[in-house]
Amino acid sequence: MAQKSQEKGPAGGAPVVTEPGRIRNVVLVGHSGAGKTTLVEALLAATGTIGRAGAVADGTTVCDHDPAAVRQQRSVSLACAPLLHDGIKVNLLDTPGYADFVGELRAGLRAADAALFVVSAVDGMDAATAALWEECAAVDMPRAVAVSRLDHPRADFDEAVALCQRVFGDNVLPLYLPMLGDDGVSTVGLLGLITRRVFDYTAGLPADVREPDPEHLPAIVESRNELIEGIIAESEDETLMDRYLEGEEIGTDVLVDDLEKAVARGHFHPVVPVCAETGVGLDALLEVLTAGFPSPLEHELPAVAGVDGSPRPPLTCDPDGPLVAEVVKTTVDRHVGRVSLVRVFSGTLRPEQTVHVSGHGMAERGHPDHDADERVGHIYTPLGASLREVGACVAGDICAITKSGSAETGDTVSAKDDPLLIAPWEMPEPLLPVAVVARSRADEDALARNLARLVAGDPTMRLERNPETHQLVLWCMGEAHADVVLERLRAGGVELDTEPVRVALRETLTAPARGHGRHVKQSGGHGQYAVCDIEVEPLPRGAGFEFVDRVVGGAVPHNYIPSVEKGVRAQMERGLVAGHPVVDLRVTLVDGKAHSVDSSDAAFQTAGALALRDAAEKGQPALLEPVDEVVIRVPDSSVGAVMGDLSGRRGRVLGTEPDAGSEGRTLVRAEVPATELLRYAVELRSMTSGTGTFRRHFVRHDPMPAHLADQVRKEHAARP
Repeated sequence: MAQKSQEKGPAGGAPVVTEPGRIRNVVLVGHSGAGKTTLVEALLAATGTIGRAGAVADGTTVCDHDPAAVRQQRSVSLACAPLLHDGIKVNLLDTPGYADFVGELRAGLRAADAALFVVSAVDGMDAATAALWEECAAVDMPRAVAVSRLDHPRADFDEAVALCQRVFGDNVLPLYLPMLGDDGVSTVGLLGLITRRVFDYTAGLPADVREPDPEHLPAIVESRNELIEGIIAESEDETLMDRYLEGEEIGTDVLVDDLEKAVARGHFHPVVPVCAETGVGLDALLEVLTAGFPSPLEHELPAVAGVDGSPRPPLTCDPDGPLVAEVVKTTVDRHVGRVSLVRVFSGTLRPEQTVHVSGHGMAERGHPDHDADERVGHIYTPLGASLREVGACVAGDICAITKSGSAETGDTVSAKDDPLLIAPWEMPEPLLPVAVVARSRADEDALARNLARLVAGDPTMRLERNPETHQLVLWCMGEAHADVVLERLRAGGVELDTEPVRVALRETLTAPARGHGRHVKQSGGHGQYAVCDIEVEPLPRGAGFEFVDRVVGGAVPHNYIPSVEKGVRAQMERGLVAGHPVVDLRVTLVDGKAHSVDSSDAAFQTAGALALRDAAEKGQPALLEPVDEVVIRVPDSSVGAVMGDLSGRRGRVLGTEPDAGSEGRTLVRAEVPATELLRYAVELRSMTSGTGTFRRHFVRHDPMPAHLADQVRKEHAARP
């Protein structure tokens, strides 16, 4: 791809296009610290989209506008930053590199048609980036690599390229080589392999283009031959390789054309060295983004169905087609209200248009199914947190809408008269619980309001109000995600604290026992009189509760027998030794006494409860803990460490098997007590360098070890 002269637009102007063919949607991915946000900032400044580039350290970048991102000096949410280059609108989607914010990454991948992997020339890459490359390769998503941070003293471009080729595989080849300055350390230019020209950035952008010096030729020739062979191998012209091997000089235009086609198909992955601070390679990268990456017209669109699940024909990226768009991100601003980032797949979204907003399939995460007709107000092109009003948003483009009453992340926006649903993208399961408690009654109201805002925009967070432990639990992706969630709640004026998460246990009796319940009170007038005798025996695990009436001779009047059962059930709900529900028990009423005046329903309820408590003192009560089956997906190299860790968590490994969906990965199946999994999301990530994932589901309750059960009883006794 030959570089063109740099074209700058007016600073602050919103780029507007009306043809899908002039749009590129590019998501930037890579590990935290690779320089994605800084690179976006430099590209925006280089194209005149902003007046000057901000800095992550100063909290002045366009994309890291979230207060949590400024404080942590790393991206915590998806941000969209469009620019205009050579008449092409490029929607840059900056994603967080930290694993806790994978939900934001997933949203960026959904909105994009191509991915730019940013790899640091200093730090290389992490295992999660390598796994993401495999995922993109599985769907033939076009990819390119930007090797960043060339200005660092420890930068090593050759090693970074070699690492990419080892990890990413074939057809990852540089289009340019960095050219060092007179000091032999700083990067001042690029050596163009296709054009055999030097691009000198000593005077800044645009680069000064000239012939290479003699000392540059050996490096250019060697790398150029490898590049040309890679391009020709992907060419649709089957005669090209024979002509090349016969010594024919292949024209630059032919090479560039074949290169662009191979990149757009996702079969060739150019590498461009860039330095955001000095501007080196920014224009070369812009050429890859605009000329190499495909437009939305060339990208397969997600499947759609009617809101009733009825099948519909595949979508086409046609501005005149039926309106189908998707909310890829929603934030709730205290001043503006809901701001929804929307990718339009078909049709054209216009101001004052009445649309249908549908959200289905996320009820288990606190997003009830919803359908509503709403009027779109203004339409904006977002630039980080800034909104610039535009007249419409055509198929293939990304825009922002505000003040929607119901739009949540993942919702479908479609025509009012023909509502549709887009097939959802994969949402990771939040597996780190954090229990929060408001400090006052007023804070409880503020907490409820702010949680509603957060849940609307973050499908990777799940809200649970546990009816047994009476805790409000936020399920998050990890500690960093939890920190951001808590910070946003506090920024909304909520005073809150966190507390240890309690696991809902069960109680049972492990031996048969008899219980005597006597409730007799006399206080003038009608008193209270009820006596009952019960036999209690344990049932098999999961059998539930049985109540048997074996009273003879009317010792307990027939109308009071349900009262005894009601009292027993109430006591089972309250627990016997540690305040947890009692399960798997048969209670048989065998005898009792009643008084013709003082007996009552309430008296026999109390007697039934007393009888069960009396039996519990003799029936060897035990605590039961929930056991989950977990399926852990890890690299083969981590299997031993993971299995050893599971044994330390009282886990029982059921077996291992190769992961059919990914080479070099193993699925480990095990049963683990839920109390041992409270922080497993964090600890598994630490063991596997961020590449391990797991899912879990409840299977049964098992007896808790005696020493742990004693600790639970003591904590319950000490609780006010």
